[in-house]
Amino acid sequence: MRTTSPFGSHRRSAVALAVAAALLATGATGCGSSDSSSAAPPSPSMSANAPAAVVTVRDPWVKAADKGMTAAFGTLVNDGDTDVTLTGVATSASPMELHEMTMKDGKMVMRQKQGGIVIKAKGSHALEPGGDHLMLMNLARPVRAGDQLTVTLTFADGRTQEFTAVAKPFTGAQESYAPGHGEPMPGMSATPEMSMSPAS
Repeated sequence: MRTTSPFGSHRRSAVALAVAAALLATGATGCGSSDSSSAAPPSPSMSANAPAAVVTVRDPWVKAADKGMTAAFGTLVNDGDTDVTLTGVATSASPMELHEMTMKDGKMVMRQKQGGIVIKAKGSHALEPGGDHLMLMNLARPVRAGDQLTVTLTFADGRTQEFTAVAKPFTGAQESYAPGHGEPMPGMSATPEMSMSPAS
């Protein structure tokens, strides 16, 4: 009659458990390595190489227009420790100039802003209807509500910065963006008194 050691069944069970544990560990290691490579965080050099913005442009928008002239607006925010001067502006839709509204002979007139626009350190400068604005001089194509225009700002130190402005309908400040734009529109007040916010 054949006898078996009382330890034989325990030894087989221990070997089977060791093999199973080894297989599970190998599988987990394989999954772990593929998961860690696919979930690797983006390289910090991608964001570190992006040039720092000279200013922040808050709420940029452009007045919708079919032809002729129009203007872009927003708020320029300078978080830096030194003043910056905006000296130029450009877009593919039109030649552009920095403009201001001022009183001349009792009339509100629009003219090119000499010396650029200074944004004080830790300060802001509003571009708004009835005030300083970025003038699109001769539209190459209509700018319709919802269109997006890329605008390039140039600063006195040679740095440039782009922002995107969304076109919106606006009838508020009553200045005319048409040839002879130094004069108020017929039948309208020369002093902008209406809301300075674009239509939403």
